[in-house]
Amino acid sequence: MTQTQPHPTDAAAQAATAQAIREVFESRRSIRQFLPEAIPEADLREMLRLASLAPSAWNAQTWRFAVVQDPAIKEQLQAVAYGQAQVGNAPAVIVVYSDMEDTLQHIEETSHPGMGDAGRTQQRQTFDGTFGAQDVAQRGQWGLAQAYIAFGFLMLAARGLGYDGVPMLGFDPAKLRELLDLPGHVQFAGIFPVGKRANDGFSHHRHSIDRITLWK
Repeated sequence: MTQTQPHPTDAAAQAATAQAIREVFESRRSIRQFLPEAIPEADLREMLRLASLAPSAWNAQTWRFAVVQDPAIKEQLQAVAYGQAQVGNAPAVIVVYSDMEDTLQHIEETSHPGMGDAGRTQQRQTFDGTFGAQDVAQRGQWGLAQAYIAFGFLMLAARGLGYDGVPMLGFDPAKLRELLDLPGHVQFAGIFPVGKRANDGFSHHRHSIDRITLWK
């Protein structure tokens, strides 16, 4: 049986796409100094749109974003982050958090329209059955695991749009909730100062694949 061979132009397009994806991954750096250039809202929205394409179990989409650009609020956020300069230096800081309680309250919204009413009902039953008996903190940890995936997508989305940043966990969660007026149950995946890089940062220094991989 003769197999259909890919058209040469299709193969070339696939190769170009693969190279572009590699470039995004390989050129990403942890950048802590940024040029004093505002990020257009359209670019910020596109970063968030791409980040929201991240997969999540049962399509729960537990992640939420807060975008801080106001200089006065950034100054307070920098204090919450123990004075780390990159928070105040970046034109925008994206806070990535998980709100599992909001997710559960509106879980029907995550059912694909193609599944119809039956899908919405099944989604509600699945989440009530899985998480209904858990306490807020326990199910909050599950939601946070989904938000971490979106955080990874966000960093790559930013790089693909020509921006850089640094993922941060060095902040006071309680004070950050207070600053952003968020409910006490939300869990933070991290904060992401983002902008145009003012330097190239350090090159990648990583374990070899053999060092970190078990083959069976």
